[in-house]
Amino acid sequence: MKNLLLTAFVRTRFCLNSRNGASQQIRRTSDQYLVLADQIDKQSGRRIVETPRMLGVDEDMRRWSFFMILEHNTIVNKVITKTVERLALDENSAQPLAVDPKHDVMPSFDVGAEQLVAFRESIEEYLKNLAVLPSLRGTARKRHPLFGDFDAHEWHCMLGLHLQIHLKQAIFVATHSDC
Repeated sequence: MKNLLLTAFVRTRFCLNSRNGASQQIRRTSDQYLVLADQIDKQSGRRIVETPRMLGVDEDMRRWSFFMILEHNTIVNKVITKTVERLALDENSAQPLAVDPKHDVMPSFDVGAEQLVAFRESIEEYLKNLAVLPSLRGTARKRHPLFGDFDAHEWHCMLGLHLQIHLKQAIFVATHSDC
């Protein structure tokens, strides 16, 4: 029942959101990561912190550093970039993007401040590529591991939601990494 309600909530939220609204959310949320990054030093950014249970943060994601969260987001950003592009350009029949969410999007344990640049570039590349894509609504669909089939617009919205979910985790990690 809980999953059905969550899925209905997410799908409704995405349906009501515009392309521009989703892009603004992505920009605002990514800017919050960058502000947070300015407040922590490199050593604190590498410190692994166990977070409490949080909605959207799986058990195997609860013991990450700030830089690991950035790397995870960068990986997911790149996957969503390719997914949105393929769907919007009707290239879905080309090689499918097979991503194992339990392995392919997990960060390395030995990451550092270089993740800040990679994260920033993944957002800039995504938004730049998005600007030249045709309509995102009503495209072919690709399965999301939790919420079912999404068109390009729903994947666009998902990027922003994903960033928001891990921002809560990043805030906790950044504020507890000096302990």
